[in-house]
Amino acid sequence: MQEEKNGLGNGFDHAVALKFFRRWWKVLTAVFLVAAAVSVAVSMLITPLYKSTAVIFPSNSNRLSKAIMSYHYSMDFMDYGSERDCEYAMQILNSKRLQNAVCERFNLGEHYEIPADHPHRQFRLETEFKSNVTFKRTEYMGVGISVMDKDPQMAADMANYMAMLYDTLCREIHHDRAESAAEVMAGVCRSMEAELDSMSAEAKGAQWRTELIADRCKQLADLQTRATQTRVDKDLAVSYKYMVDEAVPADKKAYPKRLLIVLGGSLGAVLVCAFLLLIFAKKED
Repeated sequence: MQEEKNGLGNGFDHAVALKFFRRWWKVLTAVFLVAAAVSVAVSMLITPLYKSTAVIFPSNSNRLSKAIMSYHYSMDFMDYGSERDCEYAMQILNSKRLQNAVCERFNLGEHYEIPADHPHRQFRLETEFKSNVTFKRTEYMGVGISVMDKDPQMAADMANYMAMLYDTLCREIHHDRAESAAEVMAGVCRSMEAELDSMSAEAKGAQWRTELIADRCKQLADLQTRATQTRVDKDLAVSYKYMVDEAVPADKKAYPKRLLIVLGGSLGAVLVCAFLLLIFAKKED
């Protein structure tokens, strides 16, 4: 009995709630309907966005040269989607270089309606780009390239272009690295060849010199093999990815979810109204 008088019992709480809603149900219903109408109107004003996704399996082309040039190479160069390759792919796809190339190719500053004379145009362009473009590793070590845009064809074209551009950037990176390494190894090979010529002229049949020359010849042969692998990598024209799924224009919008907007706006308005009415009723008491 004491619990009910103090308003702590479940029966008393239910009775108070029922009394509250009997008193204010018309107001709450009106608020719900008005909020629903406003939410519908607001959701209709939001520009719909369409989502397209391309999925790739990245691969390291260095495996190909090693598999061709080295019979004891244990990894299968046909493998795709290793964890290391995914990490490299994510780094390249998130690079500023790729972002700038995509923005220039699709004229995104104008597409996103950012004025050319805006003082923070580059910042706004980067923010808009990152809010509409996402890169995500898939469950099976692939990489998904997703684009949201008001134009479904634009979204698909951007996703496919970034998959293609990933290949181009990988090729440039590997070519530059292999070219530098090839130059260094060529210089080392020339030095070793000159050293061997000098040692051969001075050998005079000494056993230790013969063994030393044989050892240096083996080192030179190994280095020449590696140099050949590097030249293969430099001139390689294979793809650095396997295209699992090409992006296609979506036939249904991904955003906004109008039902969620309407329900969220309506229920939120009712809760706020109920809270204010409770304060008002408490002041009356």
